[in-house]
Amino acid sequence: MDILKKFSLEGKVALVTGAAYGIGFAIAEGLAGAGAKIAFNCRGQEHMDKALAAYAEKGIEAKGYICDVTREDEVAKMVADIKADLGSVDILVNNAGIIKRIPMTEMSSEDFRQVIDIDLTAAFIMSKAVLPDMMEKKSGKIINICSMMSELGRETVSAYAAAKGGLKMLTKNIASEYGQYNIQCNGIGPGYIATPQTAPLRERQADGSRHPFDSFILAKTPAERWGDPEDLMGAAVFLASEASDFVNGHILYVDGGILAYIGKQP
Repeated sequence: MDILKKFSLEGKVALVTGAAYGIGFAIAEGLAGAGAKIAFNCRGQEHMDKALAAYAEKGIEAKGYICDVTREDEVAKMVADIKADLGSVDILVNNAGIIKRIPMTEMSSEDFRQVIDIDLTAAFIMSKAVLPDMMEKKSGKIINICSMMSELGRETVSAYAAAKGGLKMLTKNIASEYGQYNIQCNGIGPGYIATPQTAPLRERQADGSRHPFDSFILAKTPAERWGDPEDLMGAAVFLASEASDFVNGHILYVDGGILAYIGKQP
């Protein structure tokens, strides 16, 4: 047996939501490197243009679609368009998400619902849209981008934690309901990843010291570093490939060991 062939995604169609930059972009890059044809969505043309330029710079032929993943009609159209352009979706990565850091007693129900809608309901809508073709082919991979907040709570992220906890259980339920069709649904739980969005938390202070949150993360992580988006590529390729055909309903945490670690003694 050529074990490397088990990790090949040659000829597969992968749809990665919210993959214009950051974690989603890195995952799409990893899947493309394993041979997959990449489709992704943006909600607006400005982000789309920047994303297509970024993919082209990496030498990746990615197909972009304008779509709000919280709207069933737009999702249905995007999935149909992808099928016509590239073939039916073999791999879905539900990556699109937002976070609002607001104390629970100060958070409006509208803000709470928006986070749930994008981080959880959209994954339901997207999965529902691709499952029929996967069921017909008796083959498919759904990867939900969960979070350490799928397991832990933290101040100011009540909506995000609720959504990511729900996404973990949606992952398990899709695996339970559609495993009989040779469809695997798993999750990736990134740790703290060095992206442009987290850059302010890693900047040196005026006196040259580390940002307090940067010091906190390094002290809580056995690897003693932030993750890079590229650290998620291997997990994504594994869960998207034949190598994971008997892995279902699992959340793979790519966190440098933070969830396994109680922290250093003061």
